[in-house]
Amino acid sequence: MTGFAALQQLARRPAAKERCDLCGSAIAEQHDHLLETEKRRLVCACRPCTILFGDSGQRYRRVPTRILALGNFHLSGSQWESLMVPINMAFFYRGGAEGKVTAVYPSPAGATESHLELETWQRIEKENPVLLSMEPDVEALVVNRLGEQHGFGENQYFLAPIDQCFRLVGLVRKHWRGLSGGSDLWEHLREYFAELEGAQHA
Repeated sequence: MTGFAALQQLARRPAAKERCDLCGSAIAEQHDHLLETEKRRLVCACRPCTILFGDSGQRYRRVPTRILALGNFHLSGSQWESLMVPINMAFFYRGGAEGKVTAVYPSPAGATESHLELETWQRIEKENPVLLSMEPDVEALVVNRLGEQHGFGENQYFLAPIDQCFRLVGLVRKHWRGLSGGSDLWEHLREYFAELEGAQHA
């Protein structure tokens, strides 16, 4: 078979179906995710497996779908500096087992984590009670303070599911070029945050 004929045959094949990582059943392109809490790993799941394994007391936790833009969120410059995040974009989640709050910021090499002092986080929680509703492990505060230099306006804050946070890490790792990231990366980030802004729902 010639190379061209092989390409034609490949083009005629139906696209590979998404599969549930737990039972192997076919699932739609838009499907549920579960978080394997011990390994901090996302798995794709069908609806029955989501119901069966998604209980908070088990190995897996269901990832919620709500996205909330926090327009009245308060985080001063000094508070941001106290979080010791070296870039102006990160997400923060509370671990269910120990209750520690972890800051994660994306980089060309992937995700970098650091644990926050509980007192520091509690001060931010006190000024922003919405954070008390954040589900441990599977929801996070997403912060965008990149500013006008990269085509953004005011600082943005979102309560978002953890799969959206993993997606942010993947975007940076995939599209980063050179020393400053490159124009393609910043365009993808603008699209990402615009999607969060447009998709917000409870």
